[in-house]
Amino acid sequence: MTTAVKPLSILSLSLISLLLGVLLSFGGRAIAQEEEEVFTQKEVEAEARRYIDQKSQEQQGVFLFQDPVENQPISLLFDRIRLVRTIAGYGYFAVVDFREKGFEPPKPYELDFWFKPRGKRLVLMDIRIHKVPRKEGNEWVLVSRLPVPWWWLPVSEHPGHTEYKRAWEVKAAIHEYLADKIRDGGGVLRIKDEKTGQEIPLEFVEIHNPVRRIPDKDYFACTDFREKGEPEKIYDIDFWLAEKNGKLVVEQVKIHKAPEKEDGRWIQVERYSFEAEKPVIVP
Repeated sequence: MTTAVKPLSILSLSLISLLLGVLLSFGGRAIAQEEEEVFTQKEVEAEARRYIDQKSQEQQGVFLFQDPVENQPISLLFDRIRLVRTIAGYGYFAVVDFREKGFEPPKPYELDFWFKPRGKRLVLMDIRIHKVPRKEGNEWVLVSRLPVPWWWLPVSEHPGHTEYKRAWEVKAAIHEYLADKIRDGGGVLRIKDEKTGQEIPLEFVEIHNPVRRIPDKDYFACTDFREKGEPEKIYDIDFWLAEKNGKLVVEQVKIHKAPEKEDGRWIQVERYSFEAEKPVIVP
């Protein structure tokens, strides 16, 4: 016996159309939220200049920059924004020329301002010194500070897909994680020392070379941090990352070496070792 199929009523079709419309609307919003706003070079330059001008006005015309590596403030005078670089998915990088106040001939510095789109606005993620002055005769010349910021590494690489993530991609994921945590933490990364149970406010110094990977497992890199208010207390912090849906995610933060006082000075004492897992260097 054959059962007749009843045609869908106009009301049923209307309900189906409505549901499809709602689903497509939510799907479209999700896609839109994932897409980054695109900014022009002039917009990035304007945002960098706005920030520099604001900070300079607060210091009587001087852009006071705290060098995280040397832990010293540098009084800088703005010269120009030399160029703006873009790395798709990673943001914009304004290369800015400064000179240190009070030096003749001029003592130059080159700083990189890293901006990332967040919604409809540009967010300043970090500022790093790319080039520092070195005296040659009576003149100052610019030389790259090592290790160079990760955003300069893709320039020197061969394009194309690789089976594993590159070192700069690992550094980028760590740096973005740090930038967000430090902004939320009022300028410091707050971590809990599992040994003492105390929370430690840490100031970011730099990410080490090399980046490593445990075969068939996670990526990781060591970093230097300085305890806030204790400039001689340097921590070596390891960031462990896993790849999820093609994206690197920080899954664990561990103290690799902690400062301990010995004969009146601070030394780094290892808390754990990863050498038994035979890590390989990530190019």
